[in-house]
Amino acid sequence: MGAYPTDLTLQLLAVRRKSGLQDPGLQQTLRGQLRLLENDSREMARVLGELSARLLSIHSDQDRIVVTFKTFEEIWKFSTYHALGFTHHCLANLLMDQAFWLLSPSEEEETAIQVHVDENALRLTHESLLVQEGPFFVLCPDHHVRVMTGPRDAGNGPQALRQALGAPQGEAALEADSSPPNPSVSSEEVAVAAAPEPLIPFHQWALRVPQDPIDDAMGGPVTPDNPLMAVGLALALADFQGSGPEEMTFQGGDLIEILGAQVPGLPWCVGRHAASGQVGFVRSGLISMQGPVSELESAIFLNEEEKSFFSEGRFSEEDARQLLRRMSGTDVCSVYSLDSVEEAETEQPQEQEIPPPCLGLEPQETLQKVKNVLEQCKTCPGCPQEPASWGLCAASSNVSLQDPEEPSFFLEAEDDWEDPEALSSLLLFLNAPGYKASFRGLYDVALPWLSSVFCSFSDEEELTGRLAQARGAAKKAGLLMALARLCFLLGRLCSRRLKLSQARVYFEEALGALEGSFGDLFLVVAVYANLASIYRKQKNREKCTQVVPKAMALLLGTPSHICSTEAEGELLQLALRRAVGGQSLQAEARACFLLARHHVHLKQPEEALPFLERLLLLHRDSGAPEASWLSDCYLLLADIYSRKCLPHLVLSCVKVASLRTQDSLASSLGSVNLVLQNALQPHGLPTQTSHYLRRALASLTPGTGQALRGLLHASLAQLYSHHGYHGPAITFMTQAVEASAVAGVRAIVDRLVALAWLHVLHGQSPVALDILQSVQDAVVASEDQEGVIANMVAVALKRTGRTRQAAEGYYHALRVARDLGQRRNQAVVLANFGALCLHAGASRLAQHYLLEAVRLFSRLPCRECGRDFTHVLLQLGHLCTRQGPAQQGKGYYEWALLVAVEMGHVESECPGSSCAPSGATRVRAHLGFVIQKQVVVFPPLKMLSRGQQQMLASALETGGSHTGPGPLCPTGAASSSRFAQGPSCLEH
Repeated sequence: MGAYPTDLTLQLLAVRRKSGLQDPGLQQTLRGQLRLLENDSREMARVLGELSARLLSIHSDQDRIVVTFKTFEEIWKFSTYHALGFTHHCLANLLMDQAFWLLSPSEEEETAIQVHVDENALRLTHESLLVQEGPFFVLCPDHHVRVMTGPRDAGNGPQALRQALGAPQGEAALEADSSPPNPSVSSEEVAVAAAPEPLIPFHQWALRVPQDPIDDAMGGPVTPDNPLMAVGLALALADFQGSGPEEMTFQGGDLIEILGAQVPGLPWCVGRHAASGQVGFVRSGLISMQGPVSELESAIFLNEEEKSFFSEGRFSEEDARQLLRRMSGTDVCSVYSLDSVEEAETEQPQEQEIPPPCLGLEPQETLQKVKNVLEQCKTCPGCPQEPASWGLCAASSNVSLQDPEEPSFFLEAEDDWEDPEALSSLLLFLNAPGYKASFRGLYDVALPWLSSVFCSFSDEEELTGRLAQARGAAKKAGLLMALARLCFLLGRLCSRRLKLSQARVYFEEALGALEGSFGDLFLVVAVYANLASIYRKQKNREKCTQVVPKAMALLLGTPSHICSTEAEGELLQLALRRAVGGQSLQAEARACFLLARHHVHLKQPEEALPFLERLLLLHRDSGAPEASWLSDCYLLLADIYSRKCLPHLVLSCVKVASLRTQDSLASSLGSVNLVLQNALQPHGLPTQTSHYLRRALASLTPGTGQALRGLLHASLAQLYSHHGYHGPAITFMTQAVEASAVAGVRAIVDRLVALAWLHVLHGQSPVALDILQSVQDAVVASEDQEGVIANMVAVALKRTGRTRQAAEGYYHALRVARDLGQRRNQAVVLANFGALCLHAGASRLAQHYLLEAVRLFSRLPCRECGRDFTHVLLQLGHLCTRQGPAQQGKGYYEWALLVAVEMGHVESECPGSSCAPSGATRVRAHLGFVIQKQVVVFPPLKMLSRGQQQMLASALETGGSHTGPGPLCPTGAASSSRFAQGPSCLEH
């Protein structure tokens, strides 16, 4: 086994994307990050774990990571992720600083981290694990797939694939070993068979899926003469007499039009005789196709409707509206802003003169823009109508997919179901010769048609009996299509109750009633698929030989067929095995698409993962041009990764999608949503969203979508501000203000208030005061907005040294909040009063107002005001620690800690933050000791488990480095109110 390693080396390189040349500066930064992870490799191990690799060691001096694998499935997943490009971005998200993703598009897209893996080492690792796990499949030089039972150099020859597929592995190996040598086999043929190559991991998995021996009756995979799918016209090569009404009779030289597609490796396809018009099954080996499919995309999707599968119901327009409202809307516009201790000092003159970046606007220019917008605002309606549609979701190309109006027959249980006249409306409806949109619910696996049409029946057993009577009436009246549909429906009901023999009788009767008619092709597909499933379950070898190949031809060759049975997946899996054995990449791609669609339709998204991944790899390897459906496919894949709690894979998947395809507005916003759902830092705005918000902006055509453009600019402003880049945030918010000029009065005022607050944060309080004064002069703000503005004006006045005017502003804001019953805003403005008093040197008065704020905050849900509440508690702790009593200060710090734990904000709200006194290290050590040794002293800490106590102690010791996936303690209304109330000793 020395020649078959299971370890793999990943070489990390920082390169310039366009030139591919190494970037020495970034490489040094990368090496420094690896050096840090070398000492604490837990996060690296977590990321590699998502990639199905096990971390062995990190060699920062060589920019290398060594990983290992223990199972075939691990190496399969890793090789798939690496081939799709996910390894690069997973490690980039770990190694790059958050600020990297906020670079301008040209800078961010220019630099990349590449992960290089030796392909030969990867192949040897794959083969090593295959040998360890038993028999595996190989491709021989004669282009046949066979099975191997040991290492290639151990003298074990490959056996026929059909034996391996048709019998358990032990039996297959025994059968191969016991067969006598064939004297007719030449030494040259033996030499050819001695050099097989293992199949790729996906093919190994597809062929080793547990196989029913009954499938051997239909023969193993056959390598087709032409591996390409075919559409259009075909020429008959010989005469053929159909054995039943469903099989076409033709003569050599006849032209036959293929319906759907002819799939290589399958013995049948469906066609229409050009001369007679007869439709039926055609032997694939007896026709010569005139129109082979040259493009992979045309083989995967047989019509435009199938392409829409990847985007159907994934990210709706309403989802997009809520997302942008959440990202662009800010509490600054509706909730009073809290003035913090570290920002309470008077601004220096040089800080007041910092010009807004990027735009290069002077304060007067900014003010003029604000006044222009306010002038336009006066002519805008108060509540403008949003656009009816942003055009995010394209309508389906097939009207039949829209929810049709279900028929109502007003049939009750007490009616005479054996009388054709009483059932005339039902029977005439079901006797339609072709497909109707309202039949979709009849053929669908969930049978929604029953609940909508026969809603008066609560007992399915009773309904089955009535439908059986209706079947008799249809048979008596000679309504064959109604009979076929009723028999199909009865078969489905029996199959659901596991009455397989009865279901088989109904399906066979439905097939007989069709009499070879293909007028309703979806019904034909449904009947054959269900009948084939029954025969397989009943181990009926003879019937399987007749029906299963035709069912596979219908499933793979019929565009947009309706999934009518859960067992359809087994038939598609069998078709996939035949495609793999026959080495037809087009048939394999078609089968992968249908299997993915099948599992997603059945709410089994995780089962669809390998098929979606393989489909993307097939498209990449084919060299086909990029297509719009690829982006939606990547996003569907990312959504499934999200369900499996694989956040690094989600971020990598959406990034690869954006690099390989031209993003639409819908896909860009869908990417933003996925990144937010899988943020690696909880309770924050991940900087990776910047890339997709910019792409969403770029997808808008000039002069259109102004309201949407304003939301996107405001979202970018909030993102940059959240990470402390207030200069770029001002630029984006200014653009949002200009784009919102037609959005209505309230929206414009909200944007202007947000812009003013960004100027305050950026040290430009005079500019903020000018903006807010302009809004007040325009008299366009509502009463609640007036309160927000008054509070913000007071904050800005305090920062410019005008303490008395600031106090008057706070009083006005407090009065508005009380009039409107806004307790949270009252608490915030009282805390701001406290900060103002502290700024003026009145510490006793400051403590009074801060305590009043705490009393109000403690009566509010933690989820509503947790950050502000924590901040005020830290201010009180700071004040008491500095002026005494210190023990009470410790209590406030502990209370703040508990609220932070409740909110999951330990990493940012520990007393080691900038709000803590200079002796922060001493406080952290003291609190760590309290948590570990003196739990009984502080009752609320007893609510935490020992593991949570240890995690908190660790966070305190390191200044709050916890970056876990969520809160460290249970959340909920009860715990929120309990933690918010704090220790009883603090009430005095």
